[in-house]
Order: sequence, then C-alpha cells, then structure tokens
Amino acid sequence: MCEKPKPASAATTEINHAATQFYDLDNRADFADAQRGLITALPGIVHSDADPDRVVFDPAAFDYLRGDPPVPDSVNPSLWRQSQLISLGGLFEVTKGVYQVRNNDIANLTVIEGEDGIIVVDCMAGVESARQAMDLIREHVTDKPVAAVIYTHTHVDHYGGVKGVVSAEDVASGKVPIIAPGLQFDKFAIGENVVAGNAMARRSFYAFGAMLPPGERGFVTCGIGIASTNGPSISYISPTDLITESGQRREIAGVEFEFLYTPDTEAPEEMHIWIPQLKALTCAENANHSLHNIQTLRGARTRDARNFARYLDETLERWGDEVEVHYGPHTWPVWGNENVTALLESQRDTYKFIHDQALRLANKGYTPLEAAEVIELPEELGRNWANRGYHGTLHHDVRAVYTKELGMWDGAPVSLHPHTPVDAASRFVEFAGADNILAEGERAIAAADYRWAAEILHKLVFAQPGNQRAKDLQADAYEQMGYQAEGPQWRGIFLSAALELREGAQPPPYVVASQDTILAMPIDILFDFVAVHIIGERAAEVDLRIDLDFTDVGEQWTMWVRRGVLNARRGKSDDPQVTVSGPKPFLVSTLLKPGTAGPLADRGKITISGDPAVLASFGTLLDEFDPVFPIVTP
Repeated sequence: MCEKPKPASAATTEINHAATQFYDLDNRADFADAQRGLITALPGIVHSDADPDRVVFDPAAFDYLRGDPPVPDSVNPSLWRQSQLISLGGLFEVTKGVYQVRNNDIANLTVIEGEDGIIVVDCMAGVESARQAMDLIREHVTDKPVAAVIYTHTHVDHYGGVKGVVSAEDVASGKVPIIAPGLQFDKFAIGENVVAGNAMARRSFYAFGAMLPPGERGFVTCGIGIASTNGPSISYISPTDLITESGQRREIAGVEFEFLYTPDTEAPEEMHIWIPQLKALTCAENANHSLHNIQTLRGARTRDARNFARYLDETLERWGDEVEVHYGPHTWPVWGNENVTALLESQRDTYKFIHDQALRLANKGYTPLEAAEVIELPEELGRNWANRGYHGTLHHDVRAVYTKELGMWDGAPVSLHPHTPVDAASRFVEFAGADNILAEGERAIAAADYRWAAEILHKLVFAQPGNQRAKDLQADAYEQMGYQAEGPQWRGIFLSAALELREGAQPPPYVVASQDTILAMPIDILFDFVAVHIIGERAAEVDLRIDLDFTDVGEQWTMWVRRGVLNARRGKSDDPQVTVSGPKPFLVSTLLKPGTAGPLADRGKITISGDPAVLASFGTLLDEFDPVFPIVTP
C-alpha cells in the first residue's frame, strides 16, 4: 500500500527555522549570476530516444521552486536556496564566444565558438539532453560544425551525451578529435561506472533521489545539478587525444587551449582548461558552487583532498592574475578577477582544512566518526555558499580523508572482525527484547532523537524484517532526518530508505550499464567486467581455455578460468578448448550471455571451432546481478 510522505515534525520545523540564523540568506548575488547572460529558456520536455513516451526531463516538474516561494518546513533552507538557483535553466552567454546550456541535465554543456567551428566541453549525462542543448546552440548561436569535443574528466555525466554532440564516424575518421585527460581515461570512465555498476547504480538512485517524486517532501534537486535524469541514453566514444602533462596546448578553430593535468582529484583523471584569449577558465569539478565529495556516497575511489587544494593553488599561480571568468560543468559561472580568485582560494582552503584537521585528529587518536562530529569549518569558509555541502558534506568528507590516508579500519579492535549485520542484530534483539526496542524507538521519535531511533530500530528491522511496526517507525525517523539534511544526497538516502521500509525495495528507473557503454569498453576492461560475474565457488574446480578473435578490431585474446578466477591476455594460447571469432559486438554477447553463441553461429555472425560445450560450461559460472537489491532491509 502506498503511504504518502508525512509532514515535518514540530522539532524538524524548529530546527530548519533555526538554521536560517547561520546562513547568509541576505546575500542574493548568486541569483543574479545564475540568470546572467540568459539567451533563451529551456524549450520544454526532453523525451527518451528508446521510448518516446518516457520523459527524460521535464523542467515544469520543478516549478514549485520558482517564483521565490517560502521555504517549506520539510526542506533545509540552505538546500532550498541552492535548489532555486539550480532550477534556473536555459541557454546562456558566459562571455563573448562561450555559451552554456544549463539544468536540463545534472551537468552543463559548454560551447566555445571558434573561427570555423565550435568546441564542446563536456556532453552532459544523456544523449537526449545533449541533443536539446546542441539544438539551442544551432538555433540561437551558430551552425558552425563541431571541431572538437573535450571531456574534463571520467564521470558519466560529462561524456554520456557525446553521441548527441558528434557521431562516432566523425571521431573515427579523425574529423573531430576528442580531447581528455590521462593515459587511463577509458579504464576509469568505463571501469568506475560499469565494472561495479550495479552496486554503484543502486546506491546512486538512493543518493540522487531517483525513486522519489519531486516536491517539498521528496526529491528537491541534486544540489550540484537539477536532477539525475530519468533513463537517458548513455553513450561513449573513446578519446583520441590525451592530455598527460600540465602545460600542453591545443589550437582548435583558431582558439588556443592550455591544460593543467590534475589526476587523483575529483576524478582519477581530470584537468583544468585555460583559454588565454578569452581569459576564461574551468577547473572542471575541482571548483564548484558546492563542497565536493572526497568519498562519494554512490561509491567510487576515494579522492585526495590535498590534491584538490594543491591543483587549485597551482591554477591560481598560473592564471590567477589574468582570469576574468570561471565556468564549470555544474552550477553557474563566476565573473571578475576578484570574484574568481576568491572562489578558488576559498575552495582551496576548504579542502586543505578538511584534509589537515582530519589528520590532526587522527594523530590524536580520534576515530573517523569522532573527528567528523567535532570538525567545523572556520566561519569565513563555512558561511561561503560555495563551500556548503550540496554534493559532498563536511561530515562524510572528514571520514573520507581517514579512508584515503588510513584505510577502511577505524582503529577500534571491535570493528576489525564484527558479526554480520543480521547476526549482530539477532543477538541484540534476543538480549534486549523486541518490545523494549520498539518502546525505545517510539520514545526517541517522540523526543525528536531521530538518529538514535534509526540506529536502535535498525537492529530490530534486521533481526525481524517482517516486523512492519519497526520498519514504519524507522521510516518515520529517516524521513525527519531527510527533511533536516542540508546535503541533497543525505536527504535522498534518508527519504529513499523511508520509502523502502514502507513499500519495499523499489525498481530502478533505468539501467546504467547501457549497451552502448558496454560495447565501447576497451577489450581489457571488457574482460574485467566479465570477471566480476564469475561465481568463485563454482569456478574453483574448472579448467576452461577459450580463445577469442575480435575480427573487426584486429585483436586476438586468450581467456582462461581456473582456481575460481578469470584471466585474459592478448594473443593466442597453444591449446584452447574452443575458439570464437567474429566482430566485437557479437563476442561481447558470447562472453556475457554464452547461450547466444549457438544462435549467433547459426546466423553466421560468429564462427566456433573446437568444443562448443566449453561455452555452455562457461555460462554456468556467470552470476546475475539484481538491480533491486535492498539497502535498508536484509
């Protein structure tokens, strides 16, 4: 039965009202900047290419944010302000020759107009939103051809829309280069988003509120962007021109670009871009109108907060005296040398403060959670809107510094070899009694002690997952915690948890590991993707040897499964049990769904030599990943 979200409690209302005393709500400069240079508003709904009846993005869904309505009791006032700013979408002129389409996707699409072509910097997350952005450019700015595409870093919301910008054929022919940072861009772009993609997607749907209805008691915005859009077509084209050193330059369509290579910052491969003739700078996601993640809640490699600070300082050293505008792949630009340098200095110092103070307390014996509970930014940093926790939060960023520098163990022996959550919960409930836990949960909620209510009721929910009263109470606690959260990802996780507790695990709105992304995988990463599907205990006693000839790309690989592990390397083996030859798309199908090999061979798409039963045996070793696994129930 569908239960509507409950209103903010009196305690939550009071907490959110009291928060306004800390925030600099009288500072309205960002509202003018977020609308500066508007050429035209967004034209309307973005429809799915795969299913025209499905709406990928509808700007009208966020009308409740527009017109400066009062802050609802169920939304933190800082998050409400940021969401109002993020709701201002359209095509904007940033400076002469630089244009952005903002807020029809979680990320921006930026265009630099050159003499005889345009350069597109980042391509949004989905093909459909990127195509709408390009249509606006064509209608209102220029119809010059795309001369180059630049990916600033390895995250899907910056490359996923590339086929809405340029065709794979134009890239393959060399007509349009794709410039990107680092020698391992493919590995991190595909590997981070696909190899662990099912787990990451499930967590991201919670964090980004993808299963929540938009509104005052549901999803507000993503804070760093309007929304994670609904089932976009995610594409990928490998870069053709890699930036591997700072100071490298490219001249494209008469425009000079200089790059600062910034690995191991917000992404494993990332770069800043300087356009000297325009005095225009982007620091990619290392500087935004938000504190960023040192450890993402969706799941990704932990970042180095010190590197954020180090590369922002190098940026100031290189171009700080000249820069006149900073445009980012998220949020809105900053104009004027004084304002740009102030932003970069403030963000630099924020990341360095988090890094240094976390390790100071670590060296005094604090655990990650203990440090996160006491570290506060200095007032000058903390009251700067750009340092508020609309993506990362101070609390989980402090804990992430520990993870980066000290690893996953918090230093307490009790956490080194704990019982599983279900086992620990069952023992706790047997000791304390279910009725006593329910009573304590009710008392805590009545006292507005929502953190403790969620923690104590978690034991009962995991010990007795059929206890709906316990789940309903825990949902009430999580809901109020979500309403109080300044960070939209904390809000999304808490409100999604309440939804799961009340109505069960919800299906994902879309599948992240798109066919286009899987087919674009470099072959070595393809084998990594297949390997994480191997059921180790089933594969422990097998000895399978399979050669694969990717005829369309001219690569031959040998793969073997032994001792529970799949390994692969280039070349042929001396004694394969079976060899499969054909174009990469059909070999991808054979590897991920070996049952398709026979029909593909019958249709002449692949050839099989040797024992085809080996492929059938291989198929029995592959696991399937349920995209609807529960998060807050066992």
